[in-house]
Amino acid sequence: MVVARANAHVRYPARFQLVAAMNPCRCGAGGPGRGACGRAPRCQTDYQGRISGPLMDRIDLQVEVPPVTAADLALPPPSEGTAEAAARVARARGLQGERGGLNSRAEGDALQAAAALDESASALLARAAEAGGLSARGWTRTLRLARTIADLEGSDAVRRVHVAEALIYRRVAPAGAGSPAWA
Repeated sequence: MVVARANAHVRYPARFQLVAAMNPCRCGAGGPGRGACGRAPRCQTDYQGRISGPLMDRIDLQVEVPPVTAADLALPPPSEGTAEAAARVARARGLQGERGGLNSRAEGDALQAAAALDESASALLARAAEAGGLSARGWTRTLRLARTIADLEGSDAVRRVHVAEALIYRRVAPAGAGSPAWA
C-alpha cells in the first residue's frame, strides 16, 4: 500500500480489502416506502456527496441494499446456497491462478490478455468512459471486475454482459439519473 502526501510517498507492506456500509441519507431513512426521508432526494445527494470522488473511484463494488420487508422474509431460500457459492468462487480463483494471479492484482499486458474484450464489450466500456463515468483507474478496475464476473460464470471470454454488470456495480451513473448515457 502506498500513502501519498504532499512531499512524500510511503510504501507500507499491506494488502487489505475494504468493506464499508453507509445509510442512504443522514437520517438513515432514505429511499421509498414507509418512514422514507422527507427531504429525499436532496438529503441523499448531500449525504452521499460527502465522500470524495477519488475515494469512490477506488471502491470497485457498490451495491444498494433495500430494506427487508415482511414479504421478503416469507420467500423461500435462494436456489444457490453458501456451499455452492463458495465452490463457484474457489473455481474462479483456480482459473485466475492458472492465468498467473488474481484479477485484482492484474496490470498492464497481463490484464489486457486476461480480460481481452470482444468488439461489443469494448465499445460499451469506451462509451462509459466517454460519457464521463470512468476515470483511467475506473477503466482498469472495471476490466478486472468484468474478468472476475466472467470467471464466476465459468466463461473463457469477457463479453458485453460481463462489462455491463461490472459498470452497474461501479455505479457510474449519478443516482436517480435513470439510464446511464452509455447504455
